[in-house]
Amino acid sequence: MRYATDSQEQGPRHECDESGASWQSLEKRLAWAEYEIEANLDAEGQLTAACAQRVCDSLDENGFVVVPCALSVDEADTGRALIQSVLDDPERRQASFASETDNHHRRRDFCSLPSTPEVLAYSGMVCRRLKPVLSEYCGQSRAVMEITTLTSYLGCSHQYFHHDPYGAISIFVAVDDVDPDQGGTVFVPGTHRYGGGQMKLGGKAYELAELFRIRSNLIVLRNNLRKLFSMRRACHPELAPGEFVDRVFSRRQDDHQPNLLRFLLGKTYQFNLMMLNPLNLWRMFRHRRDLLDFTQVRTTPRKGTVIIYRSDIMHAGADNCSIKPRHLFSLSIARDRVGLAHWQRGYAPHPSLLARGLRFGDLVDI
Repeated sequence: MRYATDSQEQGPRHECDESGASWQSLEKRLAWAEYEIEANLDAEGQLTAACAQRVCDSLDENGFVVVPCALSVDEADTGRALIQSVLDDPERRQASFASETDNHHRRRDFCSLPSTPEVLAYSGMVCRRLKPVLSEYCGQSRAVMEITTLTSYLGCSHQYFHHDPYGAISIFVAVDDVDPDQGGTVFVPGTHRYGGGQMKLGGKAYELAELFRIRSNLIVLRNNLRKLFSMRRACHPELAPGEFVDRVFSRRQDDHQPNLLRFLLGKTYQFNLMMLNPLNLWRMFRHRRDLLDFTQVRTTPRKGTVIIYRSDIMHAGADNCSIKPRHLFSLSIARDRVGLAHWQRGYAPHPSLLARGLRFGDLVDI
């Protein structure tokens, strides 16, 4: 499934595509139309009421929505330049909510952005554009939980499927075209939580979703290990000194690496051996047909596309198998009051953002 046109330039494929090919076979190929709603702007540069209603309906139904043409090429270029200025800063603050090991070995560069005038101006522009949608979920006084840049390079790990902490609306802005080899975020539609949501699938929706997550993460672990052993054998892309041990046998906490030691000891929060207990294995076998009701959708957005999603939807950042980095601008806004400890479990606000106490209404008014 792809957004990019057939004529779009793509980077060379690499040995790590061996795992990507297996992963692609797991994903069902669905028409993009089910999750995509093209932006229609009014005279003030905001989504029209009719467009916003369709976006909200899709967000409520599926937990995420893809909105192409939300930003112009120039606006996307401004975001790309902002991301590059952060990547060029040796003092940038790398985020810890994804994979610190990938950050350390330059496989990813996820950074928390400071509350500079440039960052706030760009974030404010995005929020004003999407205000008719965001206002349906986020009050003016709700906290801006983080503003980040998300850059993924060749050789990074596929994240485990997970849910972000409950209670936020998150936004990804594609500042470049993303092609299939570069990965993209994979969503599982309908796995967000809401009143009565558990009554789907015979009253077992949440239980089955968790079984689907466990089964999917077993495949993620296998493919990540296969890719790392392939990188070690072929030396392409070249592993940094100590990188293989850090990613496979380290004692360091990292919930998105194929760390066999911590997996066996049950110390990897997102996926560990304890989750493959006999009861869960029996349930996965017993409900194997029910699990076919869940679908994985890999997003590969064009430049200027915005992805809006509820934080509690099941999703994962895919591995990049291209020499072209994947760049996204991201921000998250609280839908309700959020305690600081809960906030810091899955988000990485820059200290200047916390000190400023920025609210959704502040961004809209900038």
